[in-house]
Amino acid sequence: MTTTQLLRIRWAVRATLLLGVAASVAANILHANGNPISQTIAAWPPLALLLTVELVSRVPVHRQSLAVLRVAATIAISGIAAWVSYWHMAGVAARYGETGASPYLLPFSVDGLIVVASICLVELGGRIRAAAEDGKPVNVEPPGEPAAPRPAPPVRLPVLSPNGLVRPTINGGGA
Repeated sequence: MTTTQLLRIRWAVRATLLLGVAASVAANILHANGNPISQTIAAWPPLALLLTVELVSRVPVHRQSLAVLRVAATIAISGIAAWVSYWHMAGVAARYGETGASPYLLPFSVDGLIVVASICLVELGGRIRAAAEDGKPVNVEPPGEPAAPRPAPPVRLPVLSPNGLVRPTINGGGA
């Protein structure tokens, strides 16, 4: 895949992450009391998670120790956001008619989407940075499957024509 393709995929993954965060924010706001302060506080954890994931996926690693600290902080923020959002979404799902295990399982689909999209963004960010540093397209072929061979470009060979003039041909054929 080329860097351009990876950039397009990254935008699709960002849209997926935004959809998951939007669902989480909506559930948090629906579960909060009907005043703007409660709703703002309820909306904050998934927004903090979105911002954290963007930072982790865009900022390159400079020092390994800082990278470990950054990942640990992201895990802490993710855990807080997931815990708060889980109970908000479970409460909203139960309030609006979900019964049995559904209100308790539904939040996992949203949080799972956010986790998968976050990991994809970090991975894509690394691949895009590697491609930018090398100046070459990034190879993302699955392991064990070699890339399809590319045909060799045509070779121009000089040929002497019947009138004594040299004319170029492709692979020894006529021009």
